[in-house]
Amino acid sequence: MDKNMAAQPVYKRVLLKLSGEGLLGEREYGLDPDTVDRICTEIAAVHKMGVDISLVIGAGNIFRGVSGAAQGIERTTADYMGMLATVINALAVQSVLEAKGAPTRVMSAIPMSMVCEPYIRRRAERHMEKGRIVIFAAGTGNPFFTTDTAAALRAAEMNCDALLKGTQVDGVYSADPHLDPTAERYEELSYQDVLSQNLKVMDTSAIALARENDIPILVFAIHAEGSFADVVCGQGHCTTVK
Repeated sequence: MDKNMAAQPVYKRVLLKLSGEGLLGEREYGLDPDTVDRICTEIAAVHKMGVDISLVIGAGNIFRGVSGAAQGIERTTADYMGMLATVINALAVQSVLEAKGAPTRVMSAIPMSMVCEPYIRRRAERHMEKGRIVIFAAGTGNPFFTTDTAAALRAAEMNCDALLKGTQVDGVYSADPHLDPTAERYEELSYQDVLSQNLKVMDTSAIALARENDIPILVFAIHAEGSFADVVCGQGHCTTVK
């Protein structure tokens, strides 16, 4: 593929799902400034290409509802705590993106008007039409739903061409490639393959939502330089679920 083709995005509007752990860097807890800066550089570069970008960020680097529930906190309360943690991550990423010249809005499913905007679908669409990056925080606003499900839901609501999941590895494998050197990497999978083989791409409700709305899921390594832009241009190293 020649250089001119390389710069042409094949997806005009995307939702990028980042895990909270993806912001940890070498830390065990919280946000690593260098890691956040590097990821935001990738996002800002794709934004400059004219792609509409929205984000959903997990909270595993701060608090995870399921593990909180395992420690004796009521599950619903633990999930709300996790949702609040996603707002912390969203505000951090917003701050860094705006410092790089990419106008960004945080919209929370749980209204907190002193901190960010409430999630209103039509307003979110307007932001994207005006060239702003939108970060959807606080999951779906409901307990028992993961940020994966929130990502699939928002991708459907925003009529996204693709849902990109930035992970620690360059696609979907039959087993954890860090633990099993014989793990097979998949180039392409169907939604049904993911569900029937119980592959850990996203949780089942997220896969079902993507399938019902014909939104391809592209799983790629967020920490590889230029990987987000490559995948948006249709030439990145990733696994496509469709």
